[in-house]
Amino acid sequence: MSENKGDGEEEEPRSHTLRTRRGSVEVLLYDAREAKAGVLLAGGVGGGFDSPARGLYPRLGEQLLRHGLSTLRVKYRNPTDLEAAVWDVLAGVDFLVERGLERVALVGHSFGGAVMIDAGAQSPWVTSVVGLAPQSYGTEAVSELPPRALLLVHGLSDTVLPPNCSLSIHERARGRKDLELIPGAGHVLDEEAERVFLCVRDWLLRELKG
Repeated sequence: MSENKGDGEEEEPRSHTLRTRRGSVEVLLYDAREAKAGVLLAGGVGGGFDSPARGLYPRLGEQLLRHGLSTLRVKYRNPTDLEAAVWDVLAGVDFLVERGLERVALVGHSFGGAVMIDAGAQSPWVTSVVGLAPQSYGTEAVSELPPRALLLVHGLSDTVLPPNCSLSIHERARGRKDLELIPGAGHVLDEEAERVFLCVRDWLLRELKG
């Protein structure tokens, strides 16, 4: 069940509160009418509605809306608890499915990359997963993702979670998988924000609209 805090379809996201048996999950929804596919976005241990790559998430929400795709941004109840965060994401997927979506892509940064891999492997509605500078801890489920597609994006100058994290995940992944290593980009990917935006946007459009 959700509580709506906004009216009308606009490029600005609408705030909802998802009431679950484990507590309330705050989300922001870019709502495309009659959408059959969409994207769920979440950050890392910083919590809140944080976004990597200089506002990547709000940019994606606005752009994908124009392509008829809904986007949901999730605020973890506890951004350091992997199991709790996976629950929050799955609650968000259920919310989108209740609104008529049939295919959902998950995008997570850092800690969120592991969250999305775990959540993606558990949900039949998830068709693809994107990990941005993901941690390798908690990604054991990556081998269970197929037939879901996987995209990993990592900066070669990341000193928080080195590129080896994505290399390890990619090596263990099965099925369709892509790995984008970006020279000069650090953990938050700000240095190559435009490249990251185009890479992720185009990949999502291919996966959800193709």
